[in-house]
Amino acid sequence: MVYKNEENYLMLSGIQHFKFCKRQWALIHIEQQWEENVKTIEGQYLHKKADQPLIKERRKEKVIVRGLPIQSRDLGITGLCDVVEFIEDSQGVPIQGYEGTFIPVPVEYKRGKPKRGEEDILQLTAQAMCLEEMLVCSVNRGYVYYGETKHRLAIEFTEKEKDLVKRTIKEMHHYYRKRHTPRVKTGAFCNSCSLQQVCLPELMKKQSVQTYIERKLSE
Repeated sequence: MVYKNEENYLMLSGIQHFKFCKRQWALIHIEQQWEENVKTIEGQYLHKKADQPLIKERRKEKVIVRGLPIQSRDLGITGLCDVVEFIEDSQGVPIQGYEGTFIPVPVEYKRGKPKRGEEDILQLTAQAMCLEEMLVCSVNRGYVYYGETKHRLAIEFTEKEKDLVKRTIKEMHHYYRKRHTPRVKTGAFCNSCSLQQVCLPELMKKQSVQTYIERKLSE
């Protein structure tokens, strides 16, 4: 499926929210709800330098581009790459203003440390898929930089991860078209969610938030 209307494109960054909690993603991206906590503020601080739009610098065999806008018509997503390192390579693609050809390597910045889940890998893989579509080239690897450990984690992009990205984004589009905020199983992870006071997970165990609000309004 090709998404021709850019107004219906989803935010690539929403993949991380969706994999953490589908309800959190819907509250943010469908209902436009958002609250700050320490983690979100720390994350914004870490991205401040990385997300300076279209700043380029040359370092020997690489060109570093920060805040690169990307999108995919095949996936129906749009977003920004924190950093893309274009490594000089004879099998690469040309960059306007620079001699030679280069292989793009996306680098995503995260505030914490490597997670057990796959959301960071899927978000980076989606960036690679956008770059492949836009530049008509192969993107085989990338990195996630974690602010807490100050360490880069190398990621090799495989067909398995790419297929999971496609399935995940297809499900996101399904909820978005229906404007549906799903109910989910609550857990300890709810305590670290920035939308805890909006989501009201304790109430969700007993009744939907909509039912709770309607009952309060009728009292």
